[in-house]
This record gives sequence, structure tokens and C-alpha cells, in this order.
Amino acid sequence: MPHITIISASVREGRKSHRVAIFLNNYIKDNNLASSEILDLNEYQFPVFNERLSLQADPPDEVLHFATKIKNADGIIIVTPEYNGGYPASLKNITDLLYDEWYRKPLAISTVSDGPFGGAQVLTSLLFTLWKMKAWVIPAIFPNPRVDEAFNENGVPKNKIEMEKRAGIFLNELLWCIEAGRRMS
Repeated sequence: MPHITIISASVREGRKSHRVAIFLNNYIKDNNLASSEILDLNEYQFPVFNERLSLQADPPDEVLHFATKIKNADGIIIVTPEYNGGYPASLKNITDLLYDEWYRKPLAISTVSDGPFGGAQVLTSLLFTLWKMKAWVIPAIFPNPRVDEAFNENGVPKNKIEMEKRAGIFLNELLWCIEAGRRMS
């Protein structure tokens, strides 16, 4: 069974994108699609890194733990809010921290916003960065507009049938890419 790691990217007070991370984690487990876990950047509270992990002389244990979780995952889902058309500094920080860990890693993106467009603008900058890192970004996204109206604090969707249908399509694409990557290795 594949293992999917979900990165919850926001560290802001009152963040709402974490609701989507919880929903996806529960959906994966409830449907026995894979094993999964959430790496919550708010719990890590990483400092701003001044060097890539592979070049750090004595990286902290929590950084090594995080890097190992990314490297060992069969696939990654990044759940990111859109902040002024871009992604949060916390996500840029960990993206640039790692390098080899992203290489050919099947990666899916879920965007989140309070507004009607579901975080669509964040894709431009995030995709460019991930492509430069040579991550294998799947050709499906899971946008979540008006997150306040779509999910409660526990990740329970208001429209469960529609949300699970969308999640199924999104996750099937990630799982297909994970399997294709295994067969090509």
C-alpha cells in the first residue's frame, strides 16, 4: 500500500487550509487508498533556513525527521492557501530546504482560499518552484474556494457527496502517478 504525506502549509493564526488537509487525510484512510499522515508546518515552526539541508553541517533532528518523511513518502500532497497571489513563506522555506527529496516525487497540489477562485493564482509560483526542484507534479488540482463555507474546523465538508467525488478524482490521479513511478524505477 502506498504512503502519502500531506503537507499543511499555513502557519497563520486562524488558518483554514488545515481543514482541507484533515479532510484529505481522513478520506484517504476511510477509503483505504493508502496510509497517510499530515506534516503540519505550524507544529514544526521551522526557523528561516539559510542553507539547503544537504549543505548544512549540523542540521537539527526535527529537520532530518521532516526530510526523511518527505523522502520516504510514495506521494506528497501540498495543501496551501493563497496569500496575495502566492504561497506562504513557510512552504517556500521547506521547499528550498530540500532538493533530492523532491526529485521525481509524485506531488499533488490542493489550493485554498476564502474567495471564489480557490487559490488558483498560487499555482503559477508554486508550480514553477516545484518544476525547478524536479518534482513530478500531477496534472490535477484540488481547489477549494470559500473554505469557510466548504469545511468545518474538523475537516468535515458541508457537501460531502460533491467533495468526496472531487477528492476521489484528485487522489486517483496521484495514486496512478505513484504506481507509474514504481513501475519505471
